[in-house]
Amino acid sequence: MIIYGIDYGSKLAGTTVVAWVDTLAKFIHLTSSQKKEDADLFIHTTLLKLKPATVFMDAPLSLPGVYTHLANCHDYFFREADKQLQTMSPMFLGGLTARAIKLKRELEALSIPVYETYPAAQAIRLGLVETGYKKSSVAIPAIVRLLENHMTPFILPNNPLTTWHQVDALLALLAGLRFMNKQHEVFGNEVEGAILV
Repeated sequence: MIIYGIDYGSKLAGTTVVAWVDTLAKFIHLTSSQKKEDADLFIHTTLLKLKPATVFMDAPLSLPGVYTHLANCHDYFFREADKQLQTMSPMFLGGLTARAIKLKRELEALSIPVYETYPAAQAIRLGLVETGYKKSSVAIPAIVRLLENHMTPFILPNNPLTTWHQVDALLALLAGLRFMNKQHEVFGNEVEGAILV
């Protein structure tokens, strides 16, 4: 079974990172888009090489329910999940949100289920903020050492991680592993758009 975690970035910035693991082989792999490379095409190409059982993406995958006339949804900026986790508004992220929703639909048309996650919430859950999560790149090695304990029995790459995008891709992957083991938490609701941590 192959699980993917994606830190989704701007289309051409080279900041999109995919972390994936084959649950039988146990090795975690990381691959990043390049600057000026189409991130969406990069994800398609990467995922189609090894069709995953599930994908966890750090990006809004739905709009606030007011836009689809859901009952009791009146907020034009935030979904219930966004409020619970204090995330950025999908509307503020605009083009990234539109691209992520489109990508989700394309992958689901290929029978690849895609779920939304929020690495910052995973970092809070694991106590990584106190260790310097996203404060300075100097903290990355210490964060990775802490993450290793939560990724067992899966083995992290030998190459040192150098960006927070790589760390967030691992945190997205961890959400997928927690989901497969029925240990995940659900924020918001499935109808409007849940975030799984």
